[in-house]
Amino acid sequence: MAFMVKHVVGGQLKNLTGGLTEEKPEAEKTEAAAQGMTQEEFEQYQQQLEEEKQEREANFAQKKAERATVRSHFRDKYRLPKNELDETQIQQAGDDVVLPTELAKMIAEDNQEEAHKQSVLGQLSNLQNVDMDQLKDKAQATLEDLKKQTENCSLM
Repeated sequence: MAFMVKHVVGGQLKNLTGGLTEEKPEAEKTEAAAQGMTQEEFEQYQQQLEEEKQEREANFAQKKAERATVRSHFRDKYRLPKNELDETQIQQAGDDVVLPTELAKMIAEDNQEEAHKQSVLGQLSNLQNVDMDQLKDKAQATLEDLKKQTENCSLM
């Protein structure tokens, strides 16, 4: 009810006074005044927020690229198909992307273990009930027998 009275009488009252009193429309209030800051403080605050946002986005892009590097490494290692999304993320981050040091150490250890497993002795050690010392002795004995036979050979 008060709204209706103010609306009906208020407009006529302004016309009667001739606009001697100026009222600022609510739309002209700035965001800075609404937050209790000066315009300069508000601009600095907005600039700081923008810088922090850019920094967060850069860190996030870096982490995404590191994860993509890890995934692509494992895809290469296990001969899986490549993902173009990972390649794109790595390219967007630039050349700054490297494997984390802890992961690089783990990968190096895995590579050493795989190299050992792929060697002949590594394959033999995987067999159960194989005595390595006995196997070495047999190999040396066989080599000595071959040397003796070659010494007795008339062609050599």
